[in-house]
Amino acid sequence: MTMHTVEPGDPETHSKDLVAENLEQLRKIFPSAFTEGKVDFDALRELLGDAVDDSDEKFGLTWFGKRDARRIALKPSTATLLPRPEESVDWDTTQNVMIEGDNLEVLKLMQKSYANKVKLIYIDPPYNTGKDFIYPDKFQDTIQNYLQQTGQAGSDGGRLSSNSETSGRYHSAWLDMMYPRLMLARNLLNKDGVLVISIDEREYANLRAMCAEIYGEENLVGTVVWKNATDNNPSRIATEHEYLLFVARDSGSLEKVWKSSISDVRDAVVKAGERIIEESSDLTEMRERYSRWFRENKGEMWPLDRYKYIDEGGVYTGSQSVHNPGKEGYRYDVLHPQTGKPCKQPLMGYRFPEATMQRLLEDGRILFGEDEDKIIELKVYASEYQEKLSSVLELDGRLGAYELKDDFSDFGKVFSNPKPVRLLLNFFPHILKEDGDILLDFFAGSGSSARAIQELNSRDAVRRRFILVQLPEKLDSKVAEGREALKVCRQSGRREVISSVTVERIRRGAIKDSGGLGDSGTRIFSLADSGMLRWDTSRQDVEQQALDLIDNVREGREEEDILFELLLNQGLDLASKVEARDFAGKRVYSTGAGLLFACLPSAGSITKGNAEEIAKGIVDWRDELEPDGDVTAFFKDVAFADDVAKANLIAILDQHVPSFVVKSI
Repeated sequence: MTMHTVEPGDPETHSKDLVAENLEQLRKIFPSAFTEGKVDFDALRELLGDAVDDSDEKFGLTWFGKRDARRIALKPSTATLLPRPEESVDWDTTQNVMIEGDNLEVLKLMQKSYANKVKLIYIDPPYNTGKDFIYPDKFQDTIQNYLQQTGQAGSDGGRLSSNSETSGRYHSAWLDMMYPRLMLARNLLNKDGVLVISIDEREYANLRAMCAEIYGEENLVGTVVWKNATDNNPSRIATEHEYLLFVARDSGSLEKVWKSSISDVRDAVVKAGERIIEESSDLTEMRERYSRWFRENKGEMWPLDRYKYIDEGGVYTGSQSVHNPGKEGYRYDVLHPQTGKPCKQPLMGYRFPEATMQRLLEDGRILFGEDEDKIIELKVYASEYQEKLSSVLELDGRLGAYELKDDFSDFGKVFSNPKPVRLLLNFFPHILKEDGDILLDFFAGSGSSARAIQELNSRDAVRRRFILVQLPEKLDSKVAEGREALKVCRQSGRREVISSVTVERIRRGAIKDSGGLGDSGTRIFSLADSGMLRWDTSRQDVEQQALDLIDNVREGREEEDILFELLLNQGLDLASKVEARDFAGKRVYSTGAGLLFACLPSAGSITKGNAEEIAKGIVDWRDELEPDGDVTAFFKDVAFADDVAKANLIAILDQHVPSFVVKSI
């Protein structure tokens, strides 16, 4: 075994190279389309036959800058994410993540760790109103651009440019911003994952066309119209709605029917029935009490306003789901329990075979009329009700502000136009159903999506996770919302940026919804330059650069910072548990359930005298954890006092099976 030294261009030094990955996939399918490592497009055209479109005019969405927008998405990032445990909540135990930074760079950095792992991406991007914040991607070194724009590299960190309607590139600038982000987001969705985007009429048509191009026309699931306002201003057409565009990674992998068992109305009806059953002495009293309750509340019971009956099993209604829809079904007699005569059959027969019907009769799930002239119905309890997702939603848009005020009752208005949590709860339960399902929101804003996850988890005890991304934009003290948000930051001891208010809302909401029993934490990370310095071939001062790189870790970076950079580049989850042990007085870290070890002490501190103890400690720890996969151990190259110390350590790691992949930085 040898120790591989990580060099510039190695996978450990940048995010996933999507172009290289695309070429590898193409090579697997069409190996004959490659000549000396390059794509032979003439050969590829022959292999694809008539499927190739060589015409000059093609249907699609085109704008000036599209080629650059695609190119910037494919350019790997050399940035990293710095852990901020001191600003986080429950750092050691939480599975939730909040990342401060430009979402384009962050999406690139997520490609290794979260490819094909996200169940739902919900975003509420800038609506291109002419006033909204626009992310100014410069199609160059975007991490440096980000640092400058946020005041970390020679800028005052003020607000970025708006996209005025008078601009000659009004739509193009918005499309430039969205296109690379939607390209990168697709890779993160799992096979049955869904992307949902809030948008208004200004860019809806362009957004839909863009998603059709990136995700495929066949994966456009549909659009929900959200009626959120009443416009009394005189105009040609009063605009009283926004849109939710639903896009699948692979529509063929989605459930055929989306239904949710989460419903506020259903829960209220079920609880009322349970209370009446418990307090009633017999069936007659039970029915009388529920009938009275039903009359008093029917106006608020939609869509359960047909559930007007009750028995020992709960509140129920009769359903015509015994009917066979559309074609000839099963034919047999069902006898009326009073008259003994066969009941009238549905026009197209019964939906169930006779054996199934017999079981339903035995279980008391069939409802009869007064005589045999009425077609039987299936008894359906309110507790079994599943809510469908309608293409039209009516919900007051001001509700988001009321919810936010409830979370920050000790402050004034801290955000403008937050999305209502109630809006998100109309579709989150249809998609996020299992423990570990991940929601990603890379325009996090007020954190409504995280609050929706918290509320869902508190209702059904499912452990969904969230990953939020928000630019750490400085708060504007010139507007009322900014002044109130600054008060939140100062009272909570957080940095005075928008993302700090988001984190504080999540913390408060978790306590409110779970009573302190659920996952009320959030791991916070921030976008930054890589902590590992590399040789810069453009510099002329070779001798000075050699001195600067004796210890190639950026000044001010701690061992934990480098550990998370390695974790990210190895494709491990940002919520992975991190453990630390000391061997021969040197700190060793393990994460990813034993898939990654790192020892990053000061220069010259691993000697031939302690190398054996360090190596044996790592081996024993690895054996204890029993990791499922290849184990990589990282060391700082300058930490070795000499080649003897390095050789001794490598030899010990090499003696044990399975062997380690050993790398130095």
